[in-house]
Amino acid sequence: MATIKDIAIKAGVSTATVSRVLNNDPALSVSEETRGRIFSIAEEMGYKPSRLRRQKRVKELARQEIGLLMWSSPEQEREDPYFSAIRRGIEFNGEELGIAVSKIIRGSAPLDPLPFQQLDGLIVIGSIDHDDVIRQLGREDRVVFVNHSIQRPGCDSVNLHFGEAVESVIRHLISLGHRRIGYIGGHDWIHKLGDEAGGRPIAEARRLYLERMLSEQGLLQPELVLEGDWTTTSGYRLMKQLLALDERPTACFIASDPMAIGALKALHEEGVQVPSEMAIVGFDDIEVSAFVNPPLTTVKVYTDQMGRTAVQLLLERLEGREAAVHATVGTRLIIRESCGGDRRSGEA
Repeated sequence: MATIKDIAIKAGVSTATVSRVLNNDPALSVSEETRGRIFSIAEEMGYKPSRLRRQKRVKELARQEIGLLMWSSPEQEREDPYFSAIRRGIEFNGEELGIAVSKIIRGSAPLDPLPFQQLDGLIVIGSIDHDDVIRQLGREDRVVFVNHSIQRPGCDSVNLHFGEAVESVIRHLISLGHRRIGYIGGHDWIHKLGDEAGGRPIAEARRLYLERMLSEQGLLQPELVLEGDWTTTSGYRLMKQLLALDERPTACFIASDPMAIGALKALHEEGVQVPSEMAIVGFDDIEVSAFVNPPLTTVKVYTDQMGRTAVQLLLERLEGREAAVHATVGTRLIIRESCGGDRRSGEA
């Protein structure tokens, strides 16, 4: 495809002159002979202005069939809005960038190969088996995995910087004088397509980083590290278990805000004062976190940015990028009343 530079070389003028002539700049002083020669050469070389190229690109993208694959059911999305927030970020930013999601596939439903065969590209939210996905889509260079614990070299991915996020939480709690720190989280799995049973269990990133950091500080107490199923009810139940110990933790990091809300209910029922008797830190910063009693200190996750990044990566692949890209999105610790200390925030 001809460029402005190609036209300038053949016409014997500068690229700036070519650009201004082709854009009909009224302030440009150039002879009619030169102007005519530039237009003639541009036509001869098949030059198309960037505006026309952009219009063509948008039309081509609009014809692409893009799928969104999620493991969670609509009911699970309502229970934990984390994944639905990422989905909304993908859908909204996709429309802005001219690439619309045409199909949503639920990975836990009985497997139907047909929807995959009709797709030009796929964004996967959550930990779904790489091989299953590639087998159905047929090519790995048109898949972006979002919030997936394991990276596949040939596929793009978007993940959170869990290590720095957990470090910001533990560093803050230690700075407040806490030495007996508990953890409530959920199990993580690599899901198989069409298999509702759960899949293959893997180590959950937040727990791994928490245990590593507390161990380095000489503060790890395994009996204070509990895992459930990521629901509000599970957060409530696991907090009851911590409260039943002879020696309770003085602080607890909870790996999702819905679980933290369940834990707060358990604390209220047992008459445990937050944060004076137990400090609480959540993860996600869902909207309701600022309105519970007390307002929840939590790690803010930029789900919209995760969605935007996933769409941008897939768009680049559709336009020919060959090398895989693994993007990491940062987080921020939002300090509210549930853990005490100064009301401030820190980047993670």
